[in-house]
Amino acid sequence: MSVASPPPPPTSYPYPPPQQSAGTNAVLSLVLGILGVVCCSLLAPFAWYFGNQEVKAIQAGISPAAGDGFAKAGMILGIVGVIVFGMQLIWVFFMGGMVMLSAFANQFGH
Repeated sequence: MSVASPPPPPTSYPYPPPQQSAGTNAVLSLVLGILGVVCCSLLAPFAWYFGNQEVKAIQAGISPAAGDGFAKAGMILGIVGVIVFGMQLIWVFFMGGMVMLSAFANQFGH
């Protein structure tokens, strides 16, 4: 009685498919979103715009799906940055504006 031996393992394995990288607009959105929240609020609307456009392009199949997380994070940071920018404007025009008017009134009132 002969025992059949198992087949030998394959000598070479196929390489895994190359991973897709995030699209340029997705990375740009994330970078602008971080900068918009951290130091320059004027960049936040651009992060929101580019992130939104990239999410739409990913859903349409135009851009690689690997950038979905970057695009959404950039879009959310852009929204947060716009809110912070709006609060800064309100503070400057109303709170800071009242201080400036008070200083001018005190200076010219004497």
